[in-house]
Amino acid sequence: MWLRLPQPTCSSTVWICYDLLPTAQAIGPLSCPFPVPLSSSSPTLHCLMDPESELVFDFPPFLRLYKSGHVERLIGTDVVPAGVATATGVASKDVVIDPQTGLSARLYIRCSSDESGKRKLPVLVYYHGGAFVIESAFSPTYDGFLNNLVARVDFVVVSVEYRRAPEHPIPAAYDDSYAALNWVASHAGGSGGPEAWLAERGDFGRVFLAGDSAGANIAHNVLMRTRTDALPNAVPITGLALIHAYFWGKEPVGSEPTDPMFRQWLETTWGFVCGWSFGIDDPRVDPFGDPAILKALPCRRVLVSVTEKDWFRDRGKAYYEKLQESGWEGEAELLETEDEEHVYFLSKPDCDKAAVELDRLVSFLTRD
Repeated sequence: MWLRLPQPTCSSTVWICYDLLPTAQAIGPLSCPFPVPLSSSSPTLHCLMDPESELVFDFPPFLRLYKSGHVERLIGTDVVPAGVATATGVASKDVVIDPQTGLSARLYIRCSSDESGKRKLPVLVYYHGGAFVIESAFSPTYDGFLNNLVARVDFVVVSVEYRRAPEHPIPAAYDDSYAALNWVASHAGGSGGPEAWLAERGDFGRVFLAGDSAGANIAHNVLMRTRTDALPNAVPITGLALIHAYFWGKEPVGSEPTDPMFRQWLETTWGFVCGWSFGIDDPRVDPFGDPAILKALPCRRVLVSVTEKDWFRDRGKAYYEKLQESGWEGEAELLETEDEEHVYFLSKPDCDKAAVELDRLVSFLTRD
């Protein structure tokens, strides 16, 4: 039985087969950040005899996973080199943090920053989005976004290149992202470190975490991990910026869709990126189950950004509201954008609302 899946914000129509849930198949283009598994009984599955061409998951328009284990990424694969961006006056360079895992990062600093090292710069650790499966710290999308940000804030920015699903299911992205923050903190306390921009210029009394979509989910989880795995030199985290965060859960929040097929589909996609290791109520993706989790958030300030045409909107607003209700003693602020879709500011960086988004992030990072 084929039924139409409600699409409250996507521009495309998606159909799923009820008989195949939870292994549902999308047979139309899907402009949302989720993988869609294929059943072997699917009428659109081809070339079943060859494991190199037999599809296990089709995640349009992002990737295809084949029975052989091969992952074919369709978008989000372009990269640009580090260097000096003359348009913004920002310099960047790439560093390897852990050769064994391939963990690396792209660092940014203003060319005009005081090179004497006397004035220390706040540090921002940024985690890119991409549904845990696509995009990169080295992509033109994030290189452009962070160049524009650093042109506005005199920070050292560390953009983390973490391992992605499905080759490396969650918690690999969390482990890499915490390891990157740990590496950043190792430069504090006068102990030096391998990276001069951090060792000589970083102000480790003002360290921020931020990310968009899956990257915002990562930023939250990395921050929570610092409660139990203390950072070197007791480096504190000043603030957390969550932009269109990837959070979900079993029970609807706010005006989220209540259709059981729709919610089962989203639950299945979470299972894909975490290798079926964690349920949809796991605090990694649903941080609201235990109020004590948010009450213990180890930072002083939080910015939550949501946008109207985003499935994750109500979950983001709930994060902001429950954080305030939890007894957490920090300062929280909420940015709501009307009539825009998930991470619109990356695809439309020159639009007026993207400028407002950037302004609020700059204000959050730079105010005392």
